Amino acid sequence: MRFLASLIFIGVLATAANSDVTSRNGGPNNSQMLSKGGDGGVDGVAFFRPVLSGVLYRSGFKGGDKDRTGLSEEQRETLCDEGFSTGFYADFGKNTEYGRTSCGNGSFDYQSARSSRPSAVMSSIHEVIENPGKGPVLVHCMWGVHSSGALSAMALVQFCGWTEERAKDYWNGARNGAPCSGGCDKWIDTKFSNFSVDPKLKISTEQQAAICPK
Repeated sequence: MRFLASLIFIGVLATAANSDVTSRNGGPNNSQMLSKGGDGGVDGVAFFRPVLSGVLYRSGFKGGDKDRTGLSEEQRETLCDEGFSTGFYADFGKNTEYGRTSCGNGSFDYQSARSSRPSAVMSSIHEVIENPGKGPVLVHCMWGVHSSGALSAMALVQFCGWTEERAKDYWNGARNGAPCSGGCDKWIDTKFSNFSVDPKLKISTEQQAAICPK
């Protein structure tokens, strides 16, 4: 198995040598956040991208996941070995076996999520921010562009103080041109209609500086 330390963030196979997914190093840059390449070292994963350094990453599956069965046991073990603590499969997950996978570095808790009900994901991200020893969260969906992107955009509003407009622009830019049922503006507006910033999850300016995009 390849390792997440050899993350491919740039679509032209540029390797981010010595990267560490648990490092809170000041936040990803725009190119990393919008990259269309990269699998995070996990076979079958696509559009692996950072959102909050050391805290939140997003992805999908290569070619989608037509059976909607989620991450395999091998994929979950790889993520666990690389330090991830939690994974959410957003909006799909038919016949998915959720649960906890143990490894030498601890465990990986795999859960379902809905982009129309983001509170559980936000709470999990906040727990990681407040506990630096806890590994990052991966939120993924079938294609890695719609639902995982919506939850990531909401996290940027919740934890980094982004405006909703800026977050929607990020979602659109990372959509890779994929279509949306009923139109993309309507799709993302509907998702954000069920989201509001939770004051109980507020973080410090120092924490923001360590994880939020540059």
